[in-house]
Amino acid sequence: MLCCQGYPFVDGGETAFQVDAARVVYGSGALREVGPAAKELGMTRVALFSDERVARLEPVALALASLRSAGIDTTLYDRSKVEPTDASFREAAAFARDGRFDGYVSVGGGSTIDTAKAANLYATYPDDFAAYVNAPAGAGKPVPGPLRPHIACPTTSGTGSEVTGIAIFDYLEIHAKTGIASRRLRPDLAVVDPECTRTLPRTVVACSGFDVLSHALESYTALPYVRRARPASPAQRPMSQGANPFSDLACVEALRILGAYVVRAVSDPDDGEARERMMYAATLAGIGFGNAGVQVPHAMAYAVAGLARAYHAPEYPGHEPLVPHGMAVIVNTPSVVRFTAETSPERHLRAAELLGADVRDATPGEAGDVLGERLEALMRATAMPNGLGDVGFAERDVPALREGTLPQQRLLANAPRATGADALDALFAAALRYW
Repeated sequence: MLCCQGYPFVDGGETAFQVDAARVVYGSGALREVGPAAKELGMTRVALFSDERVARLEPVALALASLRSAGIDTTLYDRSKVEPTDASFREAAAFARDGRFDGYVSVGGGSTIDTAKAANLYATYPDDFAAYVNAPAGAGKPVPGPLRPHIACPTTSGTGSEVTGIAIFDYLEIHAKTGIASRRLRPDLAVVDPECTRTLPRTVVACSGFDVLSHALESYTALPYVRRARPASPAQRPMSQGANPFSDLACVEALRILGAYVVRAVSDPDDGEARERMMYAATLAGIGFGNAGVQVPHAMAYAVAGLARAYHAPEYPGHEPLVPHGMAVIVNTPSVVRFTAETSPERHLRAAELLGADVRDATPGEAGDVLGERLEALMRATAMPNGLGDVGFAERDVPALREGTLPQQRLLANAPRATGADALDALFAAALRYW
């Protein structure tokens, strides 16, 4: 049996990987093409999803004008919530059901795009809310069939939600983030216009940039697809199938771009080249993790965000406790890479090199520290918090953080090392402070 280079087969393991490619229109001014694209997809009555702040900005105005000039009946929904909850998903679903829309356009960050995915799902196939939510938080019921067409237009350079089949939310009753995952949730078209990022505040650029970095890094160092058990049928192959040759292509290039441009993009809002490169990296990393899947840092991040008590990130709207997603991920990542490095030292060193570290004299046993220290340097250069302690957590919070992470079995199962309760305790403790 022939193996794919770099992925030697193991007895009983998977022998094939699946590529789910999104359609993408990328480039300055691309938002002006939303109307013709919606018409091509057969939309006649559209729900345009955004949030209260973005709805007042130029990207939404451009999308609305394009849709209406194409003769498409369009209703604006501007109540998407930054860091959405099950309550905000339910509200959006009710709006979608009542509106009887035949298509969806989302203009905003990942929270808005995820809200549109959920609204589309529950309006098309109504069910108890928990039915489609990932197990064990919900029943993990498969999406029964195709959804209405959805065009996703990101305004932040971070989540990659425009090219993934995942919708993330804060499940209030369990005080942790979880999600809904299905290939059917993937938008039919991503319209990515880098002009949208020019006015983003530096903290937003930093948080979204570290989300991109984490998508690429976690996918590149995830459990290799060949180490998964071969499924009984192709339909049972998970969307998060582990690192594979296709996802590697996108992740390596995204990491290279991040290493070269993330500090520039955060430091200088007038650096158009840096912000455009970050937008491109976000889409690449989204394609990468949409075909490989993220792992431990993201699993830990959902507990961090769900248990936030007093910290509210600067330059984000509102006053309620808020640890933005990218920040909640990156404060865990240096701790995790020191834990996972022994499984693939060469990949961890390659990632460190792509991010700008000098690895010429590094040994395999130093891979975790080399990568962890490079991540910490990037965090310091972009004014990210110094670990969990800087966003309001202490050693006494470790048990609650661990319990908030254990339900994320879809992500933990994608880790290259077994990550149970004891390991999570150690990882959270190590993430409290780095420098």
